[in-house]
Amino acid sequence: MKHFFAIFALILCIGTNAQVKEEIFESFKLQERREVQYYIPEDYDVENKYPIIVVLDAEYLFDQVVANSKFYSRFHGMPQSIVVGINQNKNSIRYDDCAFNEEDGLPTEKGKNFFEFIGLELIPYLETSYNVAPFKMIVGYDITANFENFYLFKEKSLFNAFVSISPTLAPEMETRIPTRLGAINQKIFYQIIVEDEKSKNTSKVLELNKALKAIEKESLHYYFDSYKTADHISIATYGIGKAFDNIFGMFKPISPKEYKTQILTSEEPVFNYLENKYKSIEDLFGLTKKVNLNDIMAIYAASRKKEDFESLKPLSDLCKKEFPSTMLGFYFEAEFYEQMGEPKKALRTFEKSFGMEEIDFLTKEMALEKIDALKADFGY
Repeated sequence: MKHFFAIFALILCIGTNAQVKEEIFESFKLQERREVQYYIPEDYDVENKYPIIVVLDAEYLFDQVVANSKFYSRFHGMPQSIVVGINQNKNSIRYDDCAFNEEDGLPTEKGKNFFEFIGLELIPYLETSYNVAPFKMIVGYDITANFENFYLFKEKSLFNAFVSISPTLAPEMETRIPTRLGAINQKIFYQIIVEDEKSKNTSKVLELNKALKAIEKESLHYYFDSYKTADHISIATYGIGKAFDNIFGMFKPISPKEYKTQILTSEEPVFNYLENKYKSIEDLFGLTKKVNLNDIMAIYAASRKKEDFESLKPLSDLCKKEFPSTMLGFYFEAEFYEQMGEPKKALRTFEKSFGMEEIDFLTKEMALEKIDALKADFGY
């Protein structure tokens, strides 16, 4: 049986395109060997950039985080990401890694070394091995959820997003975290997931929640989710998907609700919404996302509904770049000329679109109908 597991582990490690691999990391900071798990997207491309998600308590949380990462990236809810998990269950080493002094709530000497292991060894290793984006996220549970907060107290936080599952808070953390998040000059996503079951730590978590809710700051995105049916053990399986939904919401395609409540109600040109959305994604995640066809169609529909025909021109230019072989760019440009009272330009441009590939609702028949109508107006 031992030989079977050894062979199985070896297969996991040496697969040509292994989704998940495990390795022993020789840590100078810790002066010990640590078990680490990695998930690299199956279609990893050196030309693309990938956010990093660090998972503490990896024996329990790694598979859940990887599953959610794959699901959300598959359906456009987030960018594909590299997930690294640190195993901490053997010999209850998590309590040494994340230990804090009961008097002042600061990490012990081992905790400081573990802090530096992640920031000065593990993350740099990934950055030199893969093409990573600036955006980094950390996930922890119980005492490891408390530990991740120590990264907030650097001048610049190593992590942009924190998922804290049922945190066991060190002394004074319920006041230190809000103070730091209120002062830090950095965009931070902070998610707390808790069970409704009461414990000796509940009052401190609720006090923390109250203080964080009171912070009015555009750069802080705070979320608190409590689950009535969960206890301190089962909470580890709740809420990770919701956290991904909250943190990576900007990355998702434009939803019907977003279309109605934000695009149609805005007084700005419709195209500006699309431009700002993708610029924000680039600024926050440090990567360029290909424009989603769903988003193109939402902006096109809004341009027509609001009679904002000027937005059709920059939209057509974008489509020529993002969907160069399709009808989109020239068809939208032709509609722009048509609405601007330039029928000759419209006719020539519809003719160009007729020679391109059909896409979504746009067909050659539609282009031909436009061409025939314009020719009839000219008496051709």
